[in-house]
Amino acid sequence: MAGSIQLQTHGSLATVTISNPARFNAMSRSMWRDLRSVFQRIQADGSLLAVVVGGRAHFCAGGDISEYASFRFQEDTLRDFHENDVWGGLQAMLDCDVPIIARIDGNCMGAGVEIASCCDIRIASDSARFGAPIAKLGFPMAPREAALVMRAVGELTAREMLLSAAVLDAGEMKQRGFLNQVVGGDLLDTAVHAYTERMHALAPCAARLNKQSFRALATVDSAQAAIKILASAYRYADSYEHREGIAAFTEKRQPRFMA
Repeated sequence: MAGSIQLQTHGSLATVTISNPARFNAMSRSMWRDLRSVFQRIQADGSLLAVVVGGRAHFCAGGDISEYASFRFQEDTLRDFHENDVWGGLQAMLDCDVPIIARIDGNCMGAGVEIASCCDIRIASDSARFGAPIAKLGFPMAPREAALVMRAVGELTAREMLLSAAVLDAGEMKQRGFLNQVVGGDLLDTAVHAYTERMHALAPCAARLNKQSFRALATVDSAQAAIKILASAYRYADSYEHREGIAAFTEKRQPRFMA
């Protein structure tokens, strides 16, 4: 199973569920495409007032590494994955004018941090864990994804996650400004429901206009710089480190990056 992105609507509330339970809700290629389709549908639905994004037991543990060997080691297919599949899904979230709430439990790693970074409100259980330890797999974060995460988590936290493979708990991420609220796991749904109820009492057109303003104001130098380096961003595709990192993960051993 490649997993799925499930959309349910209950009146004016949409629920988007990241579902790949065998892999802690890691994102497959098809799931990134589904994410784009789902949020395009949400954007086109003028009746929705709020969207909740989450997963069962875990938010999202990153990318589905079991697929990586089929496309990551050639520059053109690697670029297509990041710039079309991944960024297509993230851009659809960023383009969505409906307020998005992230319901975060368990692992929120790599792709999970990217998806959460596209949300307007982020609520986590006290057992949630955050990071992007992809350097252990021998590759960097794609430029536009790195710009997105850096804006959301802050530059120091982004550097800590990517350069030292730091994994941070929910309390630390709340202190650093990434999370709006941290609650006990048994209170997570209650906390999310309180936000959706609050949004339902507000003017929906005002919310959509506010999101359009936020999007326009978010055009910053880091995003433009990311676009400029795209021409050479995926030349590492066939590198030893890239192949070794992913092979080590799939073989359940420590990578040997240095001789």
